[in-house]
Amino acid sequence: MHIQQATHLDIDLLVKLGRQTFSDAFAADNDPADMEQYLATAFSPERIQAELSVSETVFWLVYETANTNVQPIGYAHLRGNASEPSVIQKPAIELSRLYVGKNAIGKGYGSKLMQTCIEYAIWKGFAVIWLGVWEKNYRAQSFYERWGFQRAGTHEFLLGKDKQTDLILVRPVIPA
Repeated sequence: MHIQQATHLDIDLLVKLGRQTFSDAFAADNDPADMEQYLATAFSPERIQAELSVSETVFWLVYETANTNVQPIGYAHLRGNASEPSVIQKPAIELSRLYVGKNAIGKGYGSKLMQTCIEYAIWKGFAVIWLGVWEKNYRAQSFYERWGFQRAGTHEFLLGKDKQTDLILVRPVIPA
């Protein structure tokens, strides 16, 4: 298993991986038109390029091996400039996305990405890491609970035209 920070050279790869993993995770439970509208916006090359240009934002790619000539099987996206009203501890960094391919679920890739994100947050001096997870995504909620995340609130997430509820979860970067 190998983790590498993404660069502007990885934009097309992040677009493809983001669209695929998000579709794998949510297409079966959502309207196709809403999915396509969200995917076209959230995973456009322009959007990914803009996100990569923001300071305190980082993408991590996870590969099966150190051979980065193959496609990565997952990624994580951290945003240090994001705020959330229900996250009162500061400074806070958002785990905006953490996805692995459907064939990689349960094989430790998500945990390796999470550990990398926490180590990055420690290195950058953040006190807490927070995220939003769909209220119907029970597998992800269980994963985050195992990592010590606790519910801090909710917020609305717009998938296309569908208003959904995300649970806001937070954990100290360094547990007490």
